[in-house]
Amino acid sequence: MAVLPTLLVVLYGLCLLFILGFSLGQWQLTRLARRAYKQGLPPAPPIPPAWPTVLVQLPLYNEQNVVERVIDACAALDYPADRLHIQVLDDSNDATVALAAARVAHHAARGLSISHVRRTDRQGFKAGALRFGLEGNTDEYVAIFDADFVPEADFLKRTIPYFLPDEKIGVVQTRWGHLNEDEDLLTRLQAFGLNAHFLIEQVGRTFAGFFINFNGTGGVWRRACIDDAGGWHTDTLTEDLDLSYRAQLRGWHFLYRPDIVAPAELPAVMDALKSQQFRWTKGAAETARKHLGQMWRSSQPLAVKLQATFHLLNSSVYIVIMLMALLSVPLVFVRAQYHEFKVVFRLASVFLLGFAPLVYYYYTAWRLAHPRKSMWRYPGFFLLFLSVSMGLALHNARAVILGWLGQRTPFVRTPKAGTGGPAKRRRYRTGGVGALVLLEGVLACYFAFGLVAGIYFNDFGLLPFHTLLTIGFGAICYYSVRDDK
Repeated sequence: MAVLPTLLVVLYGLCLLFILGFSLGQWQLTRLARRAYKQGLPPAPPIPPAWPTVLVQLPLYNEQNVVERVIDACAALDYPADRLHIQVLDDSNDATVALAAARVAHHAARGLSISHVRRTDRQGFKAGALRFGLEGNTDEYVAIFDADFVPEADFLKRTIPYFLPDEKIGVVQTRWGHLNEDEDLLTRLQAFGLNAHFLIEQVGRTFAGFFINFNGTGGVWRRACIDDAGGWHTDTLTEDLDLSYRAQLRGWHFLYRPDIVAPAELPAVMDALKSQQFRWTKGAAETARKHLGQMWRSSQPLAVKLQATFHLLNSSVYIVIMLMALLSVPLVFVRAQYHEFKVVFRLASVFLLGFAPLVYYYYTAWRLAHPRKSMWRYPGFFLLFLSVSMGLALHNARAVILGWLGQRTPFVRTPKAGTGGPAKRRRYRTGGVGALVLLEGVLACYFAFGLVAGIYFNDFGLLPFHTLLTIGFGAICYYSVRDDK
């Protein structure tokens, strides 16, 4: 038996096993979430006789399209004025500074306790700004909103009461809504994926008592929890996930409420989406590198440790997808020329059922988010989402590898376009068409070649995979080039 074909088959088989394990993890969370919904969410606690003090932090960097909107939304929060303070943590170096200063002055003149906080540099990026804002502040709770969020007026009155019955609750996280979900196909696909996280993963983990994460925005911290966990660190790109794990390892509990929605804007161009994906995937790998060992040395139950490992290593699935994709084309020729592997490939086809739990996972989220939509719209949309997710595999796999290697990269925030129309938007760019985009185009051609080769050999075993890969990488490349114009 030839060595190289055997190695290819073995590596591909290991990738299938990983995908199966990943899918079963999502299936478990789906079962837990369905049980949670069937049981019903715990009732909201009573309104407290006296409201505690709250600090609202708005970290900003060059957000002139949305800065006025988020400041005005937070200024409209229905909360006792003498118990509320708003910090606009503005690290900007463009017109955002003047716009923020004007809105802060306007609301301060109305008697609102609001301040425009400026630093001399961006040291530590978002985490550094949040930490800087807490210096000298003594408010009991801290709500955080990124610039693209538009919290409802009753947000604080709906979240703060959950802290009061239990002094060990460190965070109340809410579900993200989508202001521009129907803007185009790109935003609909993002909403599809995010809904699965917020309607399934967070609900399932909370229900089972597993670790969850503060999502960086749209949530409230108990100040004592932040301090006890060591404050905001700047050594990962996901300061929210990092602090979440440090706090829960210290014994703090996190509460997630899917019924409280914090509306936000989705990235509407590919470079903005890629910058967001890079930060999330690389930051998750950095956090795993930082905390996995400590998690396994802790006294947490085995089930919590296993689920935390699955949680922190989630982004590593992109490395496996990328490896599977690269191996799949030569495997077309192995299937055609080495008939002794026929039994092995038939066995491997069974492991392709590992994708079935993902169908169940995303379908459950789809029905929860869109109960009135026809179920027959789901299969095509799911396949398109799966295809585009595969198309991001090269970009995200690179981010994960950099994270595991500990290579430091700057915090590149996700540009927001706002809702003022193209004429009123400033186009923030995170990068142009570089070598990575060109490589994505080359890979689209590579997978198309695999597709044609399968048809030529009359072997359709890998045809669906190559079709999804070709469409996915082609779409990512197309959107990257289009949005650069």
